[in-house]
Amino acid sequence: MRRGHIAVVAAAGALTMLAAVPAHAAEYSSALKIKGVQYDAPGRDSNSCATGNTDEEYLTIKNYSRTATVNLKGYVVRDSTSSNKFTFTKNHTLQPGDYVKLRGGRGTDSDANNVVYRNNCNFIWNNDKDTIYLYKPSGSHADTHAYTKRANDPDGNGYITYHG
Repeated sequence: MRRGHIAVVAAAGALTMLAAVPAHAAEYSSALKIKGVQYDAPGRDSNSCATGNTDEEYLTIKNYSRTATVNLKGYVVRDSTSSNKFTFTKNHTLQPGDYVKLRGGRGTDSDANNVVYRNNCNFIWNNDKDTIYLYKPSGSHADTHAYTKRANDPDGNGYITYHG
């Protein structure tokens, strides 16, 4: 085989390998992943603590491990600006297959009801586009997803599912 043919075959092989890798969000080594986000709370947005609807905006985080129990203490969730973030400061354990809804607004955290409140009445996610970051207590990435309303929410209900 001539040198020119070898280069063409090698280049074609490299292109085939690149085409075989699907384009999607980066995958990180973590049992915890973002299952979905209600980024646009139903109704007109109001961040009033007394009458607002920030508790209708939530992020669902799920433990996808089959064997490991994970404590959320120290995990951090933030948006693309980094100024909107939440750190889990209390023990909240997720058994394998279990999930938690991180809600805006004020409320009582509950392992039994799978809910943690941010105790902040401001919305964290933008209604048109944003990026959601989940970090481990060590600071390394656990999961990240970017969205746009137009590209990722075809039914327009304000909810996007990531990891089923």
